[in-house]
Amino acid sequence: MAPFARAAREGVNGPRLRRRLEELSLHGRPSGGTFTDGVSRVAYSDADVAGRALVMSWMRDAGLNPRIDAAGNIFGNRAGTDPKLEPVLFGSHIDSVPSGGNFDGDLGVLSAIEVIERLNETRVQTRRPLEVAVWCNEEGVAFNNGLYGSRAAAGLLTDGELDHVWNGVVKRDAVRKVSGNPDRIETARRPAGSFHAYLELHIEQGGTLDREGIPVGVVEGIVAIDRYIADIRGFANHAGTTPMPDRQDAMLAAAYLTVAVEPGRQVGTVGHIEVSPNAPNVVPGAARLSIELRDLSSSKIAKLGAAIEERARGIATETRTAIELRREAHHESAAADPRLQTAIEEVSARLNLKSRRLPSGAGHDAQSMAHLGPMAMIFVPSVGGISHSPREFTRWEDCARGAEVLFETVRVVAG
Repeated sequence: MAPFARAAREGVNGPRLRRRLEELSLHGRPSGGTFTDGVSRVAYSDADVAGRALVMSWMRDAGLNPRIDAAGNIFGNRAGTDPKLEPVLFGSHIDSVPSGGNFDGDLGVLSAIEVIERLNETRVQTRRPLEVAVWCNEEGVAFNNGLYGSRAAAGLLTDGELDHVWNGVVKRDAVRKVSGNPDRIETARRPAGSFHAYLELHIEQGGTLDREGIPVGVVEGIVAIDRYIADIRGFANHAGTTPMPDRQDAMLAAAYLTVAVEPGRQVGTVGHIEVSPNAPNVVPGAARLSIELRDLSSSKIAKLGAAIEERARGIATETRTAIELRREAHHESAAADPRLQTAIEEVSARLNLKSRRLPSGAGHDAQSMAHLGPMAMIFVPSVGGISHSPREFTRWEDCARGAEVLFETVRVVAG
């Protein structure tokens, strides 16, 4: 990359960005609720389909002529003055976790559209083409494996992934629901070097920026994530007549295994547990739980996973149960491009916005894009460090500041 040129400031429309965030929140909002009640817009749900349609209408209004690839990702292009150049790609996702917030992903997508709107309104033409991306199923609540759309674009889908079943639905049928074409999934794959740079604006989802009063975060890298499923088989029996020493209690084994997820400097979470037969007067005969491990080092979480697996064997012996632990998903860590980080810092400084570098403890589509080309992320503060919750909130002025930094960075990188 040659040194980035400096762009004159034009500004984004903060009130319009806010209105769109509030309007998008209607799709997946609890019945009778308000914006502060959060959103459940799980990928492939009716709310997701409706939200995607709304976003595509805004893309059309901005002249982006949205198209959907075989994986269900949405793209829209704006021409540059030199069509031979590779585009600057930027965007995020709009699917959410159950009872999630209204800023995770949404801010990045709607700010990307805002960038295009402002370029149109100010009649600024970039040298490079621009491409807005709305990635499908980033959260991975559906089918227990996130970054689906961006992984499809990066050629990182696993064998048989489209045949996975979740809540009685086959993944390839879910992809069809959002107008993807699983029979031609290979066409969603982008070649390395198909974009000049990938940029993503996102809320931090942690408390560092808010605590330090810094409006802009420049992401250094994104953590690796390993996700496991533990299936525990015991023996269901009468809760009143089965002495404690005679029990093969699957839930007790699950509790011990949960306590064993004590990663130290790494991050580990047991966020989902199922128990059967799930009755108050029956010793649980089976249990299933999820284990998620995160760290910037893939090797460290692999060692941690091995240690948990060894402990699981001991728990199985202690509780006279059988425990099967299998890794369901792995996402490699990804480093942000140093020159793009510098560009974001320089833009922030010109806007009189203080910035700092920090790692991302959450997974993002940007880490898939790192397999194909240079990527960088812009963070804005999450109030109280809260995310994946209805209480998730980023101050409106910080939303506008983040969009402004994205706008100026796109102009600088696109020339």
